[in-house]
Amino acid sequence: MPSDRSTADGRTAMNTALAPPGPPSARLILLFAVACGSAVANVYFAQPLLVTLGEQFALGPGLLGAIVAITQLGYAAGLFLLVPLGDLVDRRRLITLQLGLLAAALLFAGLAPGTAALLTALAAVGALAVIAQTMVAAAARLTAPAFRGRVVGAVTSGVITGILLARTVAGVVADLAGWRAVYLFSAVVTATLAVLLRLALPADRPPTVTMPYRRLLASTVVLFARHPLLRVRGMLALLVFAAFSTLWSSVVQPLSSPPWSLTHTAIGAFGLAGAAGAAAAGAAGRWNDRGLAQRTTGTALVLLAVSWLPLTFTRQSLWALAIGAVLLDFAVQAVHVTNQSLIYAVHPDAGSRIIGGYMVFYSAGSALGAIGSSAAYAAAGWTAVSALGAAFSCSALLLWATTRRLPSGVRS
Repeated sequence: MPSDRSTADGRTAMNTALAPPGPPSARLILLFAVACGSAVANVYFAQPLLVTLGEQFALGPGLLGAIVAITQLGYAAGLFLLVPLGDLVDRRRLITLQLGLLAAALLFAGLAPGTAALLTALAAVGALAVIAQTMVAAAARLTAPAFRGRVVGAVTSGVITGILLARTVAGVVADLAGWRAVYLFSAVVTATLAVLLRLALPADRPPTVTMPYRRLLASTVVLFARHPLLRVRGMLALLVFAAFSTLWSSVVQPLSSPPWSLTHTAIGAFGLAGAAGAAAAGAAGRWNDRGLAQRTTGTALVLLAVSWLPLTFTRQSLWALAIGAVLLDFAVQAVHVTNQSLIYAVHPDAGSRIIGGYMVFYSAGSALGAIGSSAAYAAAGWTAVSALGAAFSCSALLLWATTRRLPSGVRS
């Protein structure tokens, strides 16, 4: 009977033999980045619009987080149910079909007549927006291992840019044409990207997985139960994105109130303060290729905890908010890209399932931060929100510090 080591070596040799000789073309990487950014932006459009949506649909301050949370819960469902399909079916067909359905869900959101219809549409938008993760896995599959970190970083930079621009675009469009125009405009963009990707994507290689859909979903759970690295990196994702969502799901409330009383456009523009996150994505990918994943993670988590010091003074200084947002977004995205690069290498043939399962932790953290920050703000204002974000951040740092030397592949 072959040993575990020989089996692992055989799997590595097989994956190397099947791997492409280099990275995809720069044009395809750019298209992936734009499409990923556009898809994930739909999850964040509501954040600068929360006060307006609350007034439109008669939701109190303590319930505004439900708008973000329902989208994130839909996202979590899509991650578990849809992303694993990338290991089972032709990715080109899956990507273009799912983008078409996402365009339809956005159209429904833009035309929603009431609260129930809006929340249903946003749940569907969240579930279908997970196509971004299918595209990350597709980009990784099209790339040789030696280039994978930088390609994943480049595509993830598009995701981060989409998250940042989502708030700015939503604010500008809402001020010019109302909140419904935000979703209608995105529906048109999404449909256009579906056509472009259908034309640009190469024919996919035959899937390496042949199993029923139910077993495919079960195998995702098995992968995370079997590999400590996946569990640790998933919990880090949960905590850092809980901190991320704590800030961005609730900051609209103090910014739209005295003494600031900012417009949608001005609130959305603060998303650009975190543009350092896009730079972090590319840099973290390169650092991971150089074997510096643990050092990158630890440094980023320290920055994440420190970011809440200036963020605490958001009601007194917009500069404090900008500085804190830069630190927080840089830290979160550095951890996120490092996580994805490490987990994909655990089992490249199960890349879609691994990334989908990992992103369930991400989505759960985002929903937790949205609900928790809304409740904290309603109970005790911005001070409570800052304390909650700092607690999530320090918990992530503690988790990393206590697991970074564990065996079984946790140490990178």
